[in-house]
Amino acid sequence: MTVEWLAEQLKEHNIQLTETQKQQFQTYYRLLVEWNEKMNLTSITDEHDVYLKHFYDSIAPSFYFDFNQPISICDVGAGAGFPSIPLKIMFPQLKVTIVDSLNKRIQFLNHLASELQLQDVSFIHDRAETFGKGVYRESYDVVTARAVARLSVLSELCLPLVKKGGQFVALKSSKGEEELEEANLQLVC
Repeated sequence: MTVEWLAEQLKEHNIQLTETQKQQFQTYYRLLVEWNEKMNLTSITDEHDVYLKHFYDSIAPSFYFDFNQPISICDVGAGAGFPSIPLKIMFPQLKVTIVDSLNKRIQFLNHLASELQLQDVSFIHDRAETFGKGVYRESYDVVTARAVARLSVLSELCLPLVKKGGQFVALKSSKGEEELEEANLQLVC
């Protein structure tokens, strides 16, 4: 699977990849693999798997939510930039804030954004537990999190960041249904 595979998959959802976006994804993949040799960014480095499990999965929320508008997104615990950087590549008008607790990941993401020539992306080195308690509370139209914690914990960390009328998008694995039930019980009680 390559960038052409990604373009074909996105076309099925009426999303067109430009040549610039294709180049950005190719650069993203190359830098991810290069930097991963120096620091542990991801256990997934096979090209096929990166395009499917990182890039495609990160863009999947756009199949259900309209990102074609000038909205602010906060990605909590972005790690190697998923889902925020693929979403930013696809929807350049987004204003993105990336929060991560490890400075080495922030350094990678800063370098990546520069290489991809992404504008309106800010990086904050902070823990999710403290980030939502200050000036950023209720500041974002959309808050995303992927592979950070169980949904019950994520809800406590991310919901305070969402503006009134905003959305919280948690990208979960096959255990998402189970986590949703658990989170519902904790949020209702």
